[in-house]
Amino acid sequence: MPYATNEDLPARVRDHLPAHAQDIFREAFNHAWERYADDPRREEIAFRVAWAAVKRRGYRKGDGQWVGPCGGKTLLFHPAQHPPGPARPRR
Repeated sequence: MPYATNEDLPARVRDHLPAHAQDIFREAFNHAWERYADDPRREEIAFRVAWAAVKRRGYRKGDGQWVGPCGGKTLLFHPAQHPPGPARPRR
């Protein structure tokens, strides 16, 4: 039951997560689906892994809506993807 696109995700995922979080969910679910192929709880595990991946990437549910790591603000970059500026000399 891997998902090829975000449109294939269950409504409870698709209707509540922002697009980038859907990508994270789908990729984590698909990976877990393959990883736990022999486990009878495969689907349950894949869903747990996928939700954990979304949360690990900084998405949180606030006021009934899921918001990204930047509080729902649109940024050109994610702060965690850029190294800090040049080191200041120690005194």
